[in-house]
Amino acid sequence: MSDRQLIDQLSVLTTEQLNPSSNNLDTLTTAELINVINREDAKVHEAVAHVSQRIAEFVDALVANMRRGGRLIYLGAGTSGRLGVLDAVECPPTFSTPDSLVVGLIAGGERAMYKAVEGAEDSEDCGRAELAALGLSSVDTVVGIAASGRTPYVMGALAYARTVGVTTAAVCCNLNTPVGGLADFPIEVDVGPEVLTGSTRMKAGTAQKMILNMISTAAMVQLGKTFKNLMVDVKATNAKLKARGVRIITMATGASTEAAQALLEQGEGDVKTAILIYHGHSKDHAQELLKINHGDLSACLT
Repeated sequence: MSDRQLIDQLSVLTTEQLNPSSNNLDTLTTAELINVINREDAKVHEAVAHVSQRIAEFVDALVANMRRGGRLIYLGAGTSGRLGVLDAVECPPTFSTPDSLVVGLIAGGERAMYKAVEGAEDSEDCGRAELAALGLSSVDTVVGIAASGRTPYVMGALAYARTVGVTTAAVCCNLNTPVGGLADFPIEVDVGPEVLTGSTRMKAGTAQKMILNMISTAAMVQLGKTFKNLMVDVKATNAKLKARGVRIITMATGASTEAAQALLEQGEGDVKTAILIYHGHSKDHAQELLKINHGDLSACLT
């Protein structure tokens, strides 16, 4: 693509337009700056609400694939890629998922998480190759994340995913985008122009973070990773998470802190097992119940 073609592409994107609410940005006081940013951020919630039904439809397809052994794979470049990696790496400590269940790919590889890798997003071949290296199967689900909706790295990956018959979604912050056109579930949210023109780490990034949170959390709830609104699959890997595990047991059962600590020990650090022990099950029977019910605590208690 020539420089002129790229300029023409960017010129029509909503995220690249001038925002009339901030056209005097460099003359504002700090307090005025903060207020402008806050007012613009408040618009993101409503914009995401407009695509909530599409997000729900995608999550249902994702959960069906995961129940057949499929993975959730996020990919993107720059801020979009970092947000995908962030959501992926938070799943194991929050839901005790294996590291391989939710995967995050970023153009430029791991070093791009910490420092921009110039030009990494410009290669469709790179996106295609990195996704192919994961050994996709038909039960996997791929989410391309691109604020602009035109990132070549993401387009190449989604085009490849289509050839494998993988379910795909696109999270973009412009409408009717090339990236969205390659996805089974285009999730295109119009957040409007950025406060700082073209800086899609701001409103667009906020919208993407909200949507990825919705996708992973809703999927894990549907897979039985929670009890009511409690993180009963939390992995107690540090002091804070161990304390959270104890608190979850107390909230789920009404047991005292001391009793909850003892239950957690009896359950060998597993919150679900500890809650079932509270309800009169032995540790071994609790673990067997969880296995039979695919980890769904509510099902075990009915």
